[in-house]
Amino acid sequence: MQARLLLEDGTLFTGQSFGAEGASVGEVVFNTGITGYQEVISDPSYCGQIVTMTFPLIGNYGITRDDFESVRPFIHGFVTRRYEEVPSNWRAQDSLGHLLKEYGIIGISEVDTRMLTRIIRRHGVMKGILTTGSERVEELQERMGSTPLPRNQVAWTSTKNVFSSPGTKERIVLIDYGAKSGILRELTQRGCDVIVVPHNTTADEIRRLHPDGIQLSNGPGDPKDVPESVETVRQLLGEYPIFGICLGHQLFALACGADTDKLKFGHRGGNHPVKELESGRCYITSQNHGYTVKEESVAGTDLVVTHINNNDKTIEGLKHAQFPAFSVQYHPEAAPGPFDSSYLFDQFLEMIREHKLKNPERPRQAQLSEMLRGELQYAQK
Repeated sequence: MQARLLLEDGTLFTGQSFGAEGASVGEVVFNTGITGYQEVISDPSYCGQIVTMTFPLIGNYGITRDDFESVRPFIHGFVTRRYEEVPSNWRAQDSLGHLLKEYGIIGISEVDTRMLTRIIRRHGVMKGILTTGSERVEELQERMGSTPLPRNQVAWTSTKNVFSSPGTKERIVLIDYGAKSGILRELTQRGCDVIVVPHNTTADEIRRLHPDGIQLSNGPGDPKDVPESVETVRQLLGEYPIFGICLGHQLFALACGADTDKLKFGHRGGNHPVKELESGRCYITSQNHGYTVKEESVAGTDLVVTHINNNDKTIEGLKHAQFPAFSVQYHPEAAPGPFDSSYLFDQFLEMIREHKLKNPERPRQAQLSEMLRGELQYAQK
């Protein structure tokens, strides 16, 4: 079956359909990864986007349950140069096309993805409509123009309920803005007692969980679309050690008084070089984001830049000058991509231990006695 991709600037691509049938509107972006298409598709940070893979052969090793980064994909479309319908890999349990069809996602192959990527690089990400129907171009343009891009992706992708992954070491509250499974996996592998909470959990609700540290997850969309999350981070800052990843990095920056802006075409792939300023060392990182912290906005805050992107010099890492808190724009949990930066989870746990040594917890009996005295005074009023 034929499929078509129409861009906001009027460029039309015609190819072959795989996956679901129908029509879908989204922001057209590209990913430069050579492998890891299943992790890309299941990354909640792509919610609302039509994802183009620049590597020309996609689908050749199929789909396996072990490589999912969320319970379901949230992308609005998938674009490839060539789609391999019959996978050839001993781990394969399903085909890519069947997965997309199961979740109502349209795929299009036989597209000149080099041309599409160059258009996005030149003009920036733009809205597009992907269809398997026979509508006229004018009808597609009208439908695309009347369909706004989503602004509530965090609410779509975040967990709706609190759940835990028990461990015997530090208790980490993971605020889920659209978290990849890799973050939870890295924490649990280190023995952490992880409690995952929805994106709109308040600071007081988090305090009642008695965490040792707070993990701010990745997630989709504009960080300014979730101002309540910024306020929650602001209230927790200084009370608990905080580690932010991707969207969590941007929310941390906003909470500290910095500002964010949209990149022309974003960073998406597993080969982005990042320089650690203190050591001068370069790490190859996995990235997926369309927004960045504005460099000039950091001046006058308590934030210190720790990492920069070696390609365009945008900010890739921050730390707080006074409080135990830091963040990175890239993905130390990889999936897909290199594991160069997984040490940051160890750094986070070491920060928690140092914070607890400097701020020893009051004995439980003293806390209970104080609480009971407060209740007695209240009853006597």
